[in-house]
Amino acid sequence: MKLPVLLSLTVWLNFRTGESSSCSQPPSRWCSSLDSAIQCRVLKQCLETNITRSRQTAEPVQVGLYYESMCHGCIMFLTQMLYPTWVLLQDIMSVTLVPYGNAQEKPDGDKYIFECQHGEEECFGNTIETCLLNMTDNAFLIIFCMESSSDVVNAAQTCVNLYSPELSWDRVMGCAKGDLGNQLMHQNALKTEALDPPHQFVPWVTVNGKHTDELQDKAMSSLFSLVCSMYQGTKPEACGGAHRRSRSFCPHA
Repeated sequence: MKLPVLLSLTVWLNFRTGESSSCSQPPSRWCSSLDSAIQCRVLKQCLETNITRSRQTAEPVQVGLYYESMCHGCIMFLTQMLYPTWVLLQDIMSVTLVPYGNAQEKPDGDKYIFECQHGEEECFGNTIETCLLNMTDNAFLIIFCMESSSDVVNAAQTCVNLYSPELSWDRVMGCAKGDLGNQLMHQNALKTEALDPPHQFVPWVTVNGKHTDELQDKAMSSLFSLVCSMYQGTKPEACGGAHRRSRSFCPHA
């Protein structure tokens, strides 16, 4: 999913401040046609995005985030480090989100019961985000919107309506409260348990499928610089600097 995401931040800010937008298209459609780009006032950005894509000369850097929907450290990393970095470097990086973290699962017949570090509401938030990742290309945008809210779960419907208005909220809830969401969370549990080395806290970051203390430290300190340094192709103009961020973790019990 490579979209003019930087401009979607404007829509999100408008949502936060109560302002409206004359653009009738969701972010995924802004660059789908000349008319859409003009209507949504992103023609220049769409053209620049297409030029950047054509210059990509190597495989993107793969960043994986194993996290929990209500872990403060995870929220800070996702909203203040991962998402902004992806907005700027989406043509040379890919992001994989695995909402599960320090949760535990127990078999219950054909289903699974999950216990989450921050309670049942976090389990529900994890499941909603997991369903979104399997239902829409705009999942990252929606999850960023949710995690930027003071109430992750209650913000979900508004964020879905904002970034994927074509996606029925009833479908999302059908997944989150049904067998599909349960099985998708089980897959997240398997992915998390398969980490090598095993995760010790969240947020837990992998880069190109690998985790080391050095990579984790660099990702938490300046993911932007890490992605720029690890990309093997021609560096985009955006790779010119980064800002350091504070680090926060939720220990694995």
